[in-house]
Amino acid sequence: MGLTAKIRTRDGWAVSHGVVTVTDMTGTQVLRAETDAEGAVRDTTELAPGAYTVIVTAVGYAPAASSAIVTASGRAEIGTVTLARQGGTELPPPGPWTIDPVHSSVAAVAQHLGISSVHGRFTEFGGTIEIAPDDVTRSRVAAVIRAASVDTGNGMRDTHLKSADFLDVERHPEITYRSTGVTAAGSDRWTVHGELSMHGVVRPVDLDLAYLGTGADPWGGTRAAFRATAELHREDFAMNYNQVLQAGIAAIGTTLRIELDIQAVQGEFPPTA
Repeated sequence: MGLTAKIRTRDGWAVSHGVVTVTDMTGTQVLRAETDAEGAVRDTTELAPGAYTVIVTAVGYAPAASSAIVTASGRAEIGTVTLARQGGTELPPPGPWTIDPVHSSVAAVAQHLGISSVHGRFTEFGGTIEIAPDDVTRSRVAAVIRAASVDTGNGMRDTHLKSADFLDVERHPEITYRSTGVTAAGSDRWTVHGELSMHGVVRPVDLDLAYLGTGADPWGGTRAAFRATAELHREDFAMNYNQVLQAGIAAIGTTLRIELDIQAVQGEFPPTA
């Protein structure tokens, strides 16, 4: 006897902070139970045979309601209840995630000579993502980039970027980013607010973030994919060097477009493949 149910997201992940409320036909609450770590409810409260309304709620999700019939045995088997994210936006399962640098990229694009772009990337970086279980705005991101790993495909240019004119990697070997909050920016986008430390200067920087989905990988793990962009101004980080050509055009633009393609593996340890 009693009530059994499983609460899942649209992606099939367990909702471990759900609440199941059962009311009779008069609207009187007769049972209230919380889901366990697997998103399951197993309550042994004996219910009188008849029709009931079952309401499932969880912070960050739209409520779901359904009807249930309790049989003469006093048992109500609700089955699987699927919850949709509030606003229609799905997210990865809550908990810690570790960025996989092998399957991720940190790139930057700068204007060159006013007519084309220079593309660069950092080849050494790492970081963590913590998805909050009850309120996505409390999720956290932290990342560290080795400044000397900058690579634009031109050795002379890379040497100049590592010098005191730009990144000054000997004095400032690391570029770090730590989030300070997350807000919804649309039905499928988020804004990550944070602080970027580069070239000895700390500035607030927002990331325009899109969550691309979650799935199993060939090595037995679970991966989530994200894409994020941001716009930086070199002068904000005390990188004021520039060469002005005879035509009055700056050799390198003062604005950088940052493009992040991130794969993160569920768990606290770096991926092994």
